[in-house]
Order: sequence, then C-alpha cells, then structure tokens
Amino acid sequence: MLDTRTVKMLAQHKAWADKVMFDGVAALPPGEAEKERKTLFKSIIGTLNHIYVVDLIWRAHLEGREHGFKARNIVLHAQLPALRAAQQKMNDWIIDWAAAQSEASLDEATPFTFVNGAQASMKRGEMFLHLATHATYHRGWVAEMFFAADARPPQPDLSVFLCEAPQDWRASI
Repeated sequence: MLDTRTVKMLAQHKAWADKVMFDGVAALPPGEAEKERKTLFKSIIGTLNHIYVVDLIWRAHLEGREHGFKARNIVLHAQLPALRAAQQKMNDWIIDWAAAQSEASLDEATPFTFVNGAQASMKRGEMFLHLATHATYHRGWVAEMFFAADARPPQPDLSVFLCEAPQDWRASI
C-alpha cells in the first residue's frame, strides 16, 4: 500500500516532470512537436495528448464517475500552449487530490470501467500509482522523439527531481 507522503511526492514529481518536458518541447525548432513520426501516437503532441487523456480517464476513476472516453489516442489540444495549460490544470488537481488523501482512502477499492468496457476494481492508491507511472512511461517516448529532432531530451527523472528541483513542496508532506 502507498503511504500519503509517497503519493504527495509522486504528485509533485509528475507536475514538475511535465513542466520540464513541456519546456523542452517548447524549445524545439518550430514544427517538431507536430511532425509525424513512427510512433503509436504519431507525434510529440499526440503522445502528450495521450498522457493528458489517460490522466482525465483515471481522474474520473478516482472520483468514482464515468469518463466518457471510447479511445485513448484522441488529440484534445492540437497546439502545445493549450495542451500545456490543460495539463497544468490537471496536475494542480492531482496535487490537491494527493494532499487530501488518507491511508484509508488510498486503500479503498473502487470499481471502474476501462475504455474498452471491461469492468474492474482497484484501490485508489493503485489507481494513482498507475496515473503517475503511465505519464513517466510516455514522457520516455517523447524523450526518444527528441533524438529524431536532433535535440537533447529533458531530464524529468525522479532522481533529478529529488536532488535538483525546488524543494518547497517538501514542507507540504
């Protein structure tokens, strides 16, 4: 079972890592974020949209409501600034959600429906862990696309966050 300190730290890391990645993408030459590539979500923008859509889906699961999505490869925001703003709003919600959790709430089993219609149940802490690790996984895909753009990818690793990120978040955990 996850404890509340770890959940709060992972929520802060996700927000920081997304900011680092969006900063890196914004610094790429014009057109690189939208450029079609040989990847499942077609582009950097497509992959970042996938992270955002999955965040919306798991937010709905955490809140115990329907998400309304029939696919996970939807581009809700084709332009980087709009996607970045939406992701920041989502990350603010995740940080607030994490701060409101107790050991009991994280251990609570919650039923939900996958995008494909399959019914399942997970503990809220497990749902959150999936949300956090899913984003990390796909930020890795985005980092790989930087090499195709002849650019060095950002370093949104957890170890970098713990050692180098502003530490004001520690006071809240």
